[in-house]
Amino acid sequence: MEYRITLERMEFRAFHGCYDLERQVGNRFTVDLELTTELGDVAAADDVRRAVNYLTVYEVVRERMRQTQRTIERVAVNIIEAVKARFPEVRRVRCTVAKLAPPLGGKIACVSVTIEA
Repeated sequence: MEYRITLERMEFRAFHGCYDLERQVGNRFTVDLELTTELGDVAAADDVRRAVNYLTVYEVVRERMRQTQRTIERVAVNIIEAVKARFPEVRRVRCTVAKLAPPLGGKIACVSVTIEA
């Protein structure tokens, strides 16, 4: 039996972007993450040590957000790779990275990419 863990709207200040100014000034980003893994005996045992730890997942995301990239696509791939490396029991990761108020010359709430692997 599979189950999903979802962490929604994690917000970070980071320095991702293709423009020099973005990498100097920074911007606000959100990350949504959905992990699919085997339930195993997590529910039956009611033992958090057997589950994917949400705090550790958040820390992995926070660390990857600190690594400046030119594209949010690369940021999302970095997060997916890091989560899968830390939690080999995770089968799939769906990651959405959004740049809030991107510098596109007009009013726009955000631009985002979603990658699943």
